[in-house]
Amino acid sequence: MKHFSMLPCAGIPVRPEALPCSLPSRWLLCLLCVCCALHVCMFCRCSDKQAIDCLKQAGWSVEGGIEVFFSLGMQGSSALDTHAMEQLYLKYKDPHQDMILADGISRLCDDLAVEPTDIVMLVISYHMGANIMCEYSRQEWVSGLTRMGTDSLDKLRAKLPELRAELADPARFQEVYSFAFSWAREKGQKCLQIDTALAMWQLLFADDRRWQYIDEWCEFLQTHHNRAISRDTWVQLFQFTKIIKPDFSDFDEAGAWPYLMDEFVDYMKKRNGMAVDS
Repeated sequence: MKHFSMLPCAGIPVRPEALPCSLPSRWLLCLLCVCCALHVCMFCRCSDKQAIDCLKQAGWSVEGGIEVFFSLGMQGSSALDTHAMEQLYLKYKDPHQDMILADGISRLCDDLAVEPTDIVMLVISYHMGANIMCEYSRQEWVSGLTRMGTDSLDKLRAKLPELRAELADPARFQEVYSFAFSWAREKGQKCLQIDTALAMWQLLFADDRRWQYIDEWCEFLQTHHNRAISRDTWVQLFQFTKIIKPDFSDFDEAGAWPYLMDEFVDYMKKRNGMAVDS
């Protein structure tokens, strides 16, 4: 198994009493790593490279590695070429950092024939589990392509209609919506900058996902708020769009809505000539 040379044996905690004391400790650690990988390989029927990747993510727990394998949907993915994924990563990787950055993602968009602002790029980033907008780590790239069942540019391009169609599923749309908040935040920030939040809302609530008041909501925020958006406001707006009637007749101002929701409802009622609750 050629990939066993990649095992980071020196960093694995081992109970000495569980190992034969006649072998050097590093050999024992190597042996333990190989045994862990073999267990995952045999149980999951996967390649040694996939086993090692899963074990790394699980802190070298065999049970955790198996759980990672199935949670990433890697079953049936043994036919994927991980070397091809790595080569594709190197194609877009920044020359000075071990990351795909904005320039690489722009070139990826060109190769996929999509705009960087196309919502399908958000869905791809969701599957990558990307932590930061316009950045993919090596691990995010490989695990994301594995989740999507692709190992080449042609396969990823062919997958785009299916990825877009995922947003028609309410549960998946909610997951992508929730993911977008953390993904779009600036590094080290708890809140989302107002301009970024407005752009993300316009993107998410477009086309067949459109919320009828998205333009009014954005206008209201620019006029009456114009400050960073908290996660609570981000999450509550999603609920608001799903359960509150267009005439706001079922909106309870005494409910646990953020104050922005209260102010927006008053803003819309005044704008539409409706009675405003005192």
